[in-house]
Parts: sequence; structure tokens; C-alpha cells
Amino acid sequence: MVDWPTPRRIATLSVHTSPLEQPGTGDAGGMNVYIVEVSKRLARLGVEVEIFTRATRSDLPSVVEMAPGVTVRHVTAGPFEGLAKEDLPSQLCAFANGVLRAEAAHPPGRYDLIHSHYWLSGQVGWLARERWGVPHVHTAHTLAKVKNRWLAAGDRPEPKARVIGEEQVIAESDRLVANTRFEAQDLVACYDAPPARTAVVQPGVDLDRFRPGHSDRARLGLPASGRIVAFVGRIQPLKAPDVLIAALPFMTDPDVTVVICGGPSGSGLDRPTALIELAASLGVADRVLFLPPQTGDDLACLYRAADLVAIPSYNESFGLVALEAQACGTPVVAAAVGGLVTAVRDGVSGVLVDGHDPRAWARALDELLAAPRLREALGEGAVAHATGFSWDRTAEGLLRVYREAVVQHRDMIAARLEAYAW
Repeated sequence: MVDWPTPRRIATLSVHTSPLEQPGTGDAGGMNVYIVEVSKRLARLGVEVEIFTRATRSDLPSVVEMAPGVTVRHVTAGPFEGLAKEDLPSQLCAFANGVLRAEAAHPPGRYDLIHSHYWLSGQVGWLARERWGVPHVHTAHTLAKVKNRWLAAGDRPEPKARVIGEEQVIAESDRLVANTRFEAQDLVACYDAPPARTAVVQPGVDLDRFRPGHSDRARLGLPASGRIVAFVGRIQPLKAPDVLIAALPFMTDPDVTVVICGGPSGSGLDRPTALIELAASLGVADRVLFLPPQTGDDLACLYRAADLVAIPSYNESFGLVALEAQACGTPVVAAAVGGLVTAVRDGVSGVLVDGHDPRAWARALDELLAAPRLREALGEGAVAHATGFSWDRTAEGLLRVYREAVVQHRDMIAARLEAYAW
């Protein structure tokens, strides 16, 4: 009978973005939410979590308690401000040094496992695995080869250095965690990931915070009347908020407001005012409202206030926004790509749209906005669908992967020792 030991303490690596940052701008997004939520729940299951991330301000404390059993360690690596994600590979040596020094300050065996998020963290996890003699679990969150396959018009492709870095991390990790079976298939097909080392653990949603409730438009300064289509996320070509603005002139209902909630990110920083200029050029500036990233209950309020939440992304490894909106009872109109095919149940909790033609999006939005009974049915289906996802289930799934990785690593060491004995 296999003994499935539970790790006592894990080192979670998140080089390029801190779980303490506000999602929706810069490099902070769904991955931040993922790390925060699963870390808190792993701690409740008895696993201590130490999160290593790069310090982006000189006044940040070296260690912050994020929640009971969860700490965030700020590692100095490169300049505190003004360092783009594309320049971070040059600072991986400094970051890895900080991680290794933090472990060396304690008796040997402080960490039982490493879980890295995104390929930059995976590079550090690969090194720490060799130094500490513990298993390394990796979650990619996004994949360069997949992003380049579905590149938005005018967007920059991911560099070859990232592709090579991902290939190395995927080849060297003890376990790979994919958000959906489609992502698992991409790992195998595009990166030759061994299927036996690839596990699917779906993300979740905070069902206590995101739930049906009163729609308070005034709270966020939204229009008191008319229909609202909300976009929530980082403003960058990959997320395609421009598709919604471009769809407005083709919509038959003139009393629709598109709410763009988020901040510029990635290649969207090249032209931070591009959406404002697009709305003005199309004569729909008065029908587009921009909001800064919202947190907690205000974000839930926005979801409830919207008649529809739209996610026209060119690719998503999952799409946490879709789950959050559906948990609030709001149907989602999403692009039929990546993890959105899992996050949204077509015809039950929302509608999936093929492609990014503004006319097709206008038709899809028009049809739902003109059918209140259908929207009500989809809203009920959205709540039921979202209920099937929870962060507790995600944490339990990760814990199973961790246990398998620990057993595999222990058996590998035992086999090596036996071979040396001969």
C-alpha cells in the first residue's frame, strides 16, 4: 500500500508578479488570484506556504504574512521599478540567489516541495529542485507557443527565449499542472510533456464573495438605465477589449454601454489610450465607460450590475472572470478559445462566439440583450455551472498532485541509493 505523505511546507515561486498586487493591471491577473486562493486553502489543510516574489518597491518588508500559514517573501532582484517582464530573465540569477539564501538560513529540509507559476518561476524552481533535493511542480498559466498561434492583430509574438525556457522547465519538472484538459493536450502536443506527469486541476471561484445579489449601479457610478456589457481584465491586445468597442456601431440597441474595467498591461502599455481613441473614431465614446480595476465586493457589484459580461480574448488558459461573473448570476459571452470552452457552458451559462469579428459579436450581444427570459435562464444556469468550481476543490486537487510528486521523488532517491549500493 502506497503511503501518501502530505508536504509540511512548500515554496511557491511567483517571480514576475506578487499575490499582494491588485489584479487587473500591470502583470497582475488571474494567476495572482489563483496563488492567493489556493495558498490560503492549502494552509487550512495543514500545509504551510511561503511565496517568493520579486520586490518592486524599496519600502516593502522582506516578509509579509498574507494569511495564517501563508507568508510572502520579497526578493531583491534588479531595479525595484521600471523593469519590464521581458527584462526579467536577466534577473533570474539574482532571484534564485535570494530564494536559495532564504532556505539556507534554516536547518536543512525546510521545504518538502516547490510549486512554480509561469515559466520565469519555473527556471528558478528547476535550480532549487536540484539544490534542495525536493520535487518540483510547475503550472505554466500561459504557453508561448499557444499564444503565438492565436496572436492578436498587431500584437508582439512571445520571444524564442521564452519558448526555450518553457521547454526546459516542462522537461525537468516532476509534475505539470494544467488548468483544463485542453491545456494538458497543448503541453503534450506542443512541448512533448509526458502525459503521466501532466495532471489537470481546474481553478475555482470564491463562492462566498461571488454570488447572486442586489444590483447597485450607483455604487460604481454606472448608468442608471440601459443595458451594460462589462469587460473585466487587463487591457492588452490578447484580451481584445477593442472587439467590444468595435461591435457597438453594429448593435441595434442604441442604449448599450460597454464598461471596460482594468488597466493597461503587457503590449497594451505601448498605446495606453488606444481604446479611448478607437471609441472616439467610431463615434461611440459616449457609450464606453472606463473603470479602474475593482476589488472584492466592488468587483462582485460590477458583475451583478452587468446584463452580460464579455470575454473576447484571443486565448485564455482558463478565464477566472467567467467563473466569477457566472457565480454572480450574470451570463457570459466569450470567445470559443482555450479554457473559456470549459469555464463557460455554451447555451447553459452563456454563449461562445467563434472568431473576433465585431459584427458577429454585435449579433451575439444583441440577441441576448433582446431576450430577457433567455438571459434569466442563462443566469440560473451560470450560477449552477459556477457552483461546480471551488477553490477548496482546487486545493485538494493540488494536494493530490503534491503527494504523488513526493512519493515519486522518494522512490527515485531510493532507487538511486539501491543502485549505488551495488
